[in-house]
Amino acid sequence: MTFKAALLHFAVILMATLAGVTASLAEPLKVVGFGDSLMAGYQLPQDDALPAQLQRNLVAKGHDVVIKNAGVSGDTTSGGLARVDWSVPDGTDGVILELGANDALRGIPPEQTARNLDQIITRLKARNISVLLIGMLAPPNMGGDYAERFNAIYPDLAKKYDLPLYPFVLDGVITERKLLLEDGMHPNTEGLAVMAERMLPLAQSWVSSIKGKPN
Repeated sequence: MTFKAALLHFAVILMATLAGVTASLAEPLKVVGFGDSLMAGYQLPQDDALPAQLQRNLVAKGHDVVIKNAGVSGDTTSGGLARVDWSVPDGTDGVILELGANDALRGIPPEQTARNLDQIITRLKARNISVLLIGMLAPPNMGGDYAERFNAIYPDLAKKYDLPLYPFVLDGVITERKLLLEDGMHPNTEGLAVMAERMLPLAQSWVSSIKGKPN
């Protein structure tokens, strides 16, 4: 091979390599919103659901991210644990974990809820998937003892696994009737917009931390 031919061959290889690197850098961050009806967008179009609204907010702030909606209405932490391996596909960079509301509504022992969430987090971390934990508070009618045990689940797990925590998924919404559907429990489109806006600062910080994480 002549010097000129060798140089041309090297240039072709270099260009192909650079093209591959550029394509890799251009690939959006892959996130999964994993939760129950509050994630799924109960009775609403998918474009109004929390993952879609949060994705739009993040993109507007300059983050190249795609958030897949893996919310299932009525899901408990047990249901989430049973489906996490196949609901979160390979190649996922991060999971927004929002589960536990239905456990509280059904009076499931908080210790069981904590164990389920712990196992979900453990499985995701074993796959090198970052987790943003979304907290829930027990309904007042469950009583003080139940609330004390349940409400401690999310800060305890966040501390144990060093996770970013959004303390209460329905913050700013659950007390505003105009932001809820007729059932008085689920957020409407405007309510989900409030949720997405309030979560945005933490979501931005979390997304940025994933981008800076070594492969």
